[in-house]
Order: sequence, then C-alpha cells, then structure tokens
Amino acid sequence: MNLGHPIVVTVLAYLIGSVPLANFVARRSGAPDLREVGDKNPGFWNAKAHLNGGSSTVVFVGDVLKGAIPVIVALAVGLEWWQSYLVGLAAMVGHAWPLFARFRGGKGVLTWVGAQTMLAPLPASIAIAALGSMWLVRRNFVMAVRVAVIAFPFIQIALEGPWRTAMSGLMMTLIGLRFLQR
Repeated sequence: MNLGHPIVVTVLAYLIGSVPLANFVARRSGAPDLREVGDKNPGFWNAKAHLNGGSSTVVFVGDVLKGAIPVIVALAVGLEWWQSYLVGLAAMVGHAWPLFARFRGGKGVLTWVGAQTMLAPLPASIAIAALGSMWLVRRNFVMAVRVAVIAFPFIQIALEGPWRTAMSGLMMTLIGLRFLQR
C-alpha cells in the first residue's frame, strides 16, 4: 500500500475527521452527549456551553487538528495542490458524518480552519489577524469570526487566484449544507 497515494491519504483524512473527539471529551468530563444537548452539535461552540474551559479547549484544538493533520500529510507526500484540498474536504466530511459516531457529527467549521491554515497559510493568517483585530475592537468573538470568514475568500482570491479560492469555496459549501441540516 502506497501511503502517498491520493486515495489512501483521502481515506485517512476521512477517518481522522471521523474521530468523535467532542463526544469522547464530554464522556470523560461526565457531561451529556453533545449531540443531545444545546444545539446538538458535537463541536466547539456546544462544548463551550456544556463543558469546562479546559475540556472545550481540547475540542477546539482537536477539531482544528482534524483538518490540519491530513493536509500536512497530503503536502508531505507531495500530492497536487487540488488533491490536498480534497483531502481537507474529506476530513470535513469525516467530521460532519463520522464513521465512528453513527454518522452524526458537527458542522466542520474548525476542521475547515485547520485545513485552510495549511492549504492557504497567508490568506488564513491575514483572516485570523482580521479576526483578532475585530475582537480587540468590538469584544464580540462571534462578529469577529464572521468578519474573518467573509474576508477569507476575498483575501485568498487576491493572493492565490480563482482556482484555489474555488476549492476553498467548495469546502465552505459543506459547512453551509451542515447548517441547513439542523
């Protein structure tokens, strides 16, 4: 088996995305199943509402790493740029429809962030800087996140052109579909 083969890396990405980290952390914390409380999303925002700060931070970091690690592997084995984007998308699909959690997963926002920080580091860094600036000025994290997410494709198209931006948009579309399902 060639670990550098695009299909192998893509399947690995789906499996990494499928790890139900938020469910595991909630169980270890003695909290209810995050798929049954709050917004019923096993992701950071719901974890933040129902778990202590340390546990929700683990979920935050873990969900970001679900997107970052598979893309790092894809880049390390020399996949084409567009194949690396598909690997990131596979991690998001795994997070949204996890094999290890009866296909009941999260929306994939932080998994997308993790993938994008590896796929488009300069646009992602600028968007994160915009997020930080907006948060410092307004002290409203939700608004700051929205500014960064809306700004990202404009930053990316200016720096990287339409093809990579289109692939990022495809990944963002999955998030939109997940928000429609709940």
